[in-house]
Amino acid sequence: MEPSAHGAQLSAEVVVYAATAAGVCAAVTAAEAGAEVLLLEPGGHVGGMVSGGLGYTDIGDPRVVGGVAARFRADVADHYGATPGRFAGPEPHVAERIFRRWLRTAGVRVEFGHRIASVDSADARITSITSTSGLSVSAAVFIDASYEGDLMHLAGVPSRVGREDRALHGEPHAGRQELLPGRHTMPPWISPFVDDPSGERPGAVLPQIRTEPMVDVGAGDGGVMSYGFRLCLTTAADRVPFTRRDGYDEAHWELGRRVFATWAATGVEPRAGRLLGLEQNLPNGKADGNSLGPFSLSVLDGSAWEYPEAGPPRREELRLRHLQHAQDFLWFLSNDPAVPASVRAELGRWGLAADEFPDTDHYPHQLYVREARRMIGATVVTEHDLMGAHSQPDVIAMGSYHIDVREVQRAWRFVPEHPRPIGMVFTEGYLSVPVPPYPIPYRALLPRPEHCRNLLVPVCVSASHVAFASIRMEVQYQMMGAAAGLAAAMSLTGPVGAGGASRGFSPGDVHAVDVGILQDRLRDAGQILAL
Repeated sequence: MEPSAHGAQLSAEVVVYAATAAGVCAAVTAAEAGAEVLLLEPGGHVGGMVSGGLGYTDIGDPRVVGGVAARFRADVADHYGATPGRFAGPEPHVAERIFRRWLRTAGVRVEFGHRIASVDSADARITSITSTSGLSVSAAVFIDASYEGDLMHLAGVPSRVGREDRALHGEPHAGRQELLPGRHTMPPWISPFVDDPSGERPGAVLPQIRTEPMVDVGAGDGGVMSYGFRLCLTTAADRVPFTRRDGYDEAHWELGRRVFATWAATGVEPRAGRLLGLEQNLPNGKADGNSLGPFSLSVLDGSAWEYPEAGPPRREELRLRHLQHAQDFLWFLSNDPAVPASVRAELGRWGLAADEFPDTDHYPHQLYVREARRMIGATVVTEHDLMGAHSQPDVIAMGSYHIDVREVQRAWRFVPEHPRPIGMVFTEGYLSVPVPPYPIPYRALLPRPEHCRNLLVPVCVSASHVAFASIRMEVQYQMMGAAAGLAAAMSLTGPVGAGGASRGFSPGDVHAVDVGILQDRLRDAGQILAL
């Protein structure tokens, strides 16, 4: 469908911004509950990361996966003629096909190519939003399902970005992490400095390293998890080969050469599968190329730190930087003589899937924005709520995936313990902490009432950086999206029908939704609210 013309005006009862998986589930659920729904998507696809490269499904405890997330898994299984859970996840184009069918069947109007530019509000309520293309849309209730939280931000809802100080919520795992050895850290004693025999660049640091000083351990620095592209790779005969991009810079990959040289000197034999996630199999012989280890598809030079608050032009520059990193990383691993011959030979068998992402040269259309803004809402879910699995009277979904903070930065520092103090490269921020299944409260989807009364936020939820690192998984986005969609539909007339208005119920007021009835309807739809 072509986007509506510049200056057009549309209205609906419920407007959902961004067709991520959460946005699709919110729109479909609201429509199935009887609401008139309009879904605005800045790009040209639906499904977000689920159809944008993240084929591998991060589940956690499968017992908590219910409602629309279970329905999606069942539809994936039906497509392949298999039982649910047999595959690690669907092929990207299959995921998008399922989501598009859901939207058509539910009667959701989808408008592509409309990025939000401004929000009009009055009396703590959004009245309309306007896109960069000039489209104006009014509604009774809005849902921000974007990865960036742009609608809530423009509506004046406060938010945070990145790591907080441990003192803020008393979280043991908050703030900058210790520099510890492990699979996700750099090998020791790699110098960060450019070889400079001429002495013309004293102290120059290699590319792909963040040069700003690190804060103290436990201190907040606003750092966000690294971004990257998840790639759909295959060994099929029609695979699209990796190519050398115009602008490929040999010097940019010197750090990688030093990593492989250090591994070789210490007897480490890296496997291609462990460098790119080729062992995470999808149907039809495909693999979900992931960022694994200290040198990977993730960009660790601090680019992601800037992205959440950047404007559209700068975000596009940063997206292209990540895309070019992915393209060049594949070429480097496949062709550079410093890469072990076994790795180059194995990658020679692989290429991009010819039937995935045909409109973006077979690279995903979605940058993996692992985190951006996080709302400061009616409650803030913290590490304590996860580790203690504290009860929540307004639970609307459950989470269970471990606290999964991906690498935040690749930095360097002098190591005074060494007999001759030298500079050394570190990869910092990775954290993996198991959690029990825990409840996610409805309040985490709500702004504070004085900030906005007709907005729900099922992606950039109100949580600390540490807690968000578990909540951020796509199955949980889907379930929170469905809860938001149902709550939005209920907010239109009140929890008991039109009579709600006579008791002072204001249409679209998501704070006035009867949570008990919302929970009952979620349970009826298969949502798991307790184990």
